[in-house]
Amino acid sequence: MNHSEKIAPVAAAATALATLACCLPVGIAAAAATASLAAVVAGYRVWFLIASALLLVVGLVQLSRAQRQCSTRKRGSIAILAVSAAIVVLVAVFPQVIAAMVAAWLP
Repeated sequence: MNHSEKIAPVAAAATALATLACCLPVGIAAAAATASLAAVVAGYRVWFLIASALLLVVGLVQLSRAQRQCSTRKRGSIAILAVSAAIVVLVAVFPQVIAAMVAAWLP
């Protein structure tokens, strides 16, 4: 067996450990920052929901104005508005279920 054939797996393992040692503190810091941001934003949840509802109403008004000015509406615009409204309603009604689904979906 050649000398380089013995060193290559050890070097690969050392490289993997060095990569983990480098990235692990970043992951811990990101998790801590996310948790602290969530704690701060939780107090403003109602205001964010009100702002989302108002923005949906603005989108609906703009969509109805576009229909009056043009004879056709874009299906994509209607679909985006409907999906946005569904997301806002689901987050408002089932916040813990949506949070669990997002947490399970993210790695």
